[in-house]
Amino acid sequence: ERARDYLHKTGRFIVIGGIVSPVHDSYGKQGLVSSRHRLIMCQLAVQNSDWIRVDPWECYQDTWQTTCSVLEHHRDLMKRVTGCILSNVNTPSMTPVIGQPQHETPQPIYQNSNVPAKPTAAKILGKVGESLSRICCVRPPVERFTFVDENANLGTVMRYEEIELRILLLCGSDLLESFCIPGLWNEADMEVIVGDFGIVVVPRDAADTDRIMNHSSILRKYRNNIMVVKDDINHPMSVVSSTKSRLALQHGDGHVVDYLSQPVIDYILKSQLYINTSG
Repeated sequence: ERARDYLHKTGRFIVIGGIVSPVHDSYGKQGLVSSRHRLIMCQLAVQNSDWIRVDPWECYQDTWQTTCSVLEHHRDLMKRVTGCILSNVNTPSMTPVIGQPQHETPQPIYQNSNVPAKPTAAKILGKVGESLSRICCVRPPVERFTFVDENANLGTVMRYEEIELRILLLCGSDLLESFCIPGLWNEADMEVIVGDFGIVVVPRDAADTDRIMNHSSILRKYRNNIMVVKDDINHPMSVVSSTKSRLALQHGDGHVVDYLSQPVIDYILKSQLYINTSG
């Protein structure tokens, strides 16, 4: 939620969806519970959200998938499902910002005569959002078109071009720091993740993200593709931690309610997850 708010404030993005993709069981992390449980917990955590969904694709593969391959899967899937243009973060876009006044001579409403009905920006964004939540409902690809907003007023022509979707990796600064560990990440994958997609970083425990980025040549190279969410002193994001949640559960810490929603806590207790044998 905080990351979406920050991206909106930059004026560069309209966030239409968030994807939670639990890792495959063969990832090998100590204490990793079955993906069956993790999928259910994630679904319970976002059940009241109108923009975040849980995607099981990564869990359902035959083996562990790299972060790069997961991002590429969602990029290709969104392209097929929505028919929208998906662009790289480091590719300059000539598409005007939605709602930006254009002071040039208006073009014909449609360049593509095959579009059956006049769309509006709200309808297109709504369709993309709908596709995110109902991934099985595929519509035919929409060719590029230009149209004038039917609600434009005050004599200002509002022109819209193709909607561009960008998929960004949302992570904590601890993952960003792992990019600096020699041999941990495939460098070609790092180039794609940071260079083609881009990263939104949530700071952890007052981490110095500038220092982290200066320790990696790839992070320095694509520094403009890395967006660091500004922390709120009154509501620090460092409290959002799965590690802290598990520790709180293991030690019977009542502050677990600060980390998890009640439906998730209820499921964990019912399934006896993360609770040591000593009770």
